[in-house]
Amino acid sequence: MTRQEENPIPREESSTHLDHENNLAVPFNKVSLAGPEFRYMAESMDAMHISGDGFFTRKCHAWLEQKLGVRKVLLTTSGTHALELGALLLNLEPGDEVIVPSFTFPSTVNAFALRGAVPVFADVRPDTANIDENAIEDLVTSRTRAIVVVHYAGVGCEMDAITAIARRHGLTVIEDNAHGLFGRYKGQNLGSFGAFAAQSFHETKNITCGEGGALIINDSALSERAEIIREKGTNRAAFFRGQVDKYSWVDIGSSYLPADLLAAFLYAQLEAAHLIQARRKAIWQRYQDGLGPAAAAAACRLPFVPEECEPAYHIFYLLMRSLEQRQALIAHLLNRGIVSTFHYTPLHSSQAGLKYGKPGARCPVTDDISARLVRLPFYAALDETHQSLVVEAILEFWNHSRRA
Repeated sequence: MTRQEENPIPREESSTHLDHENNLAVPFNKVSLAGPEFRYMAESMDAMHISGDGFFTRKCHAWLEQKLGVRKVLLTTSGTHALELGALLLNLEPGDEVIVPSFTFPSTVNAFALRGAVPVFADVRPDTANIDENAIEDLVTSRTRAIVVVHYAGVGCEMDAITAIARRHGLTVIEDNAHGLFGRYKGQNLGSFGAFAAQSFHETKNITCGEGGALIINDSALSERAEIIREKGTNRAAFFRGQVDKYSWVDIGSSYLPADLLAAFLYAQLEAAHLIQARRKAIWQRYQDGLGPAAAAAACRLPFVPEECEPAYHIFYLLMRSLEQRQALIAHLLNRGIVSTFHYTPLHSSQAGLKYGKPGARCPVTDDISARLVRLPFYAALDETHQSLVVEAILEFWNHSRRA
């Protein structure tokens, strides 16, 4: 093992490719290399199997299944495709309803709207920005088929209450766990509560292969069909296991398999997951310690983590006093070469939300949080020196705002 592989995180690749030209002191995101990514990709090429379900894909499946304690994992080309594959498993019919939070990325909703289902938008909690479990039951009708939860910023939703609602009404729980890999709720891994969950390995996620995802299957009755849908609706996987003498088209499906080259990159990241998570936890805590004492005086709020949750340390954000103050902070940081950003815009009032969603959705907490939230730079290679620039710039902004 090389020295680089022993201490993998400091190697950085800019996600913007323009940091030096733009004179950015701190970009919003940088990809951190674990070390053996390119070596593993070369091994995949040497084996002459760079398409889906090769050696490294199988290694990733086994690693995730073991570490997360789940029944089955299937890598996909994106977290979006993992959700779409899961939606196909539900056999949704036009007019079926799926309860989803309004504060999420469009992929969460598109997966079900593509099947003709009607998104029913739920508001979120003011403390965690997760779906408000107390708002769900009033949205259930005879057409409701599923409840989709998004563990925002890697902090778990109230899964006990949500799964109890699902049991009472015979509904399927689906986890969009794009933010939540390695987060826990009451000691249980996020992604292991629902019938299935979607993971993302996008460039901005804790563990990445550029573009990629995974479907986590917790209901064993769904495993075989998920495998078939993922393989263009064929039983090709069973053929390669010797379970059938030939494979053919047996169900609807599409091509959701990522190249084994991407899986090779991903496996290097997974091997270093404990180091990546430790670094991200330290960065999260430095933000908390550096900004926490001054936040209350500035009438701003830091992320809230319920006692029963262990976060995945995916996002660190601030809730500013107003939209105007949020925009002013973003501009202030950018003036100092620091890139911050807002996050989701409400889906219930978006153009597509009004077209495809159930009419009449009211999500005032979503509207409020969306207008005030700002995400801070957060990547595993963010060192103390550069993070201090971010903290100092925010404290400077708050001090100036109080004097103004």
